[in-house]
Amino acid sequence: MLKNPDPSLINADLAPTAPEGRTWKVHHMASLWIGMVVCVPTYMLAGGLIGLGMNWWQAVLTVMLGNLIVLIPMVLNGHAGTKYGVPFPVLSRASFGIAGAHVPSVLRGLVACGWFGVQTWVGGSAIYQLLGFVSSGLVGGADIGWLGINGMELVCYLAFWALQVAVLWKGIDSIKILETFAAPFLVIMGLVLLAWAYRNADGFGAMLSTPSAFVEGGAKEGQFWSVFFPSLTGMVGFWATLSLNIPDFTRYAKTQRDQVLGQAIGLPLFMGLFAFISVAVTSASVVIFDRPVSDPTELVGLMDGGFAVILSLAALALATLSTNLAANVVSPANAILNLAPSRATFRIAALITTVIGISIFPWKIIEDPDAYIFTWLGGYSALLGPIGGIVIADYFIVRRTQLDLESLYRRDGEYVYKRGVNPIAVMALLIGIAPNIPGFVGTVREDYVPAEIWSSLFDFAWFIGFGLSAITYVIGMRLTRTD
Repeated sequence: MLKNPDPSLINADLAPTAPEGRTWKVHHMASLWIGMVVCVPTYMLAGGLIGLGMNWWQAVLTVMLGNLIVLIPMVLNGHAGTKYGVPFPVLSRASFGIAGAHVPSVLRGLVACGWFGVQTWVGGSAIYQLLGFVSSGLVGGADIGWLGINGMELVCYLAFWALQVAVLWKGIDSIKILETFAAPFLVIMGLVLLAWAYRNADGFGAMLSTPSAFVEGGAKEGQFWSVFFPSLTGMVGFWATLSLNIPDFTRYAKTQRDQVLGQAIGLPLFMGLFAFISVAVTSASVVIFDRPVSDPTELVGLMDGGFAVILSLAALALATLSTNLAANVVSPANAILNLAPSRATFRIAALITTVIGISIFPWKIIEDPDAYIFTWLGGYSALLGPIGGIVIADYFIVRRTQLDLESLYRRDGEYVYKRGVNPIAVMALLIGIAPNIPGFVGTVREDYVPAEIWSSLFDFAWFIGFGLSAITYVIGMRLTRTD
């Protein structure tokens, strides 16, 4: 129990998780990841790599390697959550300061809001496809000019949003229950989809024999590494958000073994499996439908058989629901709670998150594989990599996993720094972001072409940002220590 926490820095959701609240075991952590991994955007990742020229095994290995890399900061950041029972915004007070912690938590939260919108669009699309199957008269029509989608697509988008709000209103425990029951069902449905594709395409011969575009005589001969490295950064960036706020979940783990083993089982293993399913089914769709279909919602709409379509669409909706609520609501909700602990509750913060998330145009983000992987994923990995480097360096190198729990909730403790902000952390963050800015601008503005060195640096955005910020932070803290 905390002795005298500042009321402006704590509420029931931000307080350290009590021992009796730490009930998550290995299978809960693994189920959490399986529920988040099995979703449409991860399905489209490997398909997007195929579209960029890779063959099936290059795409699958790129996805797996990226997730093995990001598993490292996942487990490291998760350690503090399990040891002290604190969520990410509170943990980041140690490195950024009591007030400075708003910077990493809000930046992470805004990215999650964007992802919430993307996943909500995917879930709404599943509903739209279902309506199209049961009654063709309910779908179609002219697009609403300023939106770029038709009226029924908008209705389905908002309907799926309302479904998520209904689940969230029951509290954080509803997410744990949902993930535990959804995980085995989603794995089974993925394998069923793989079997369907194998049977209808008479095997995966076409997939296994198709060379990459980078081989001699290929359309992109000799360009493999120029595609591989930014793609790998994109794969790391895909879960860079969770690598920061994973303490939001590991704070409920019973032991370090539970959080480490659960994450190791749930993330790289099932991302690799789902990537293979994506590549295999997309390749089979060329044989079945005479064209590649990388979007599973579209694929389901092309299937024959009433019950199979309904079941598949229900699985897509469940997969999206389980991913979105865990990955994209908890973090921004906690960021909002950290901004106003005495005023906000988890319900209110979650509702604000969902409203922000649906206010973007998510269908614009994922319609182009190149923009999806290089611009969206690479862009925010350049932002979040430095934050991860600072928080991990502070916890493991500067403090050697020893935090003053009382000071995390006080305005007169160790983590006040300069008016609540640690200038070393802010400086390290800016230094980690700076080298990636020209390369990012070059991906979003056609009229701006950065020097080759800046484009090359952006290909490694997460790694450069993480390393530069971590090194800068450690050096800065050691130079300014007074004890």
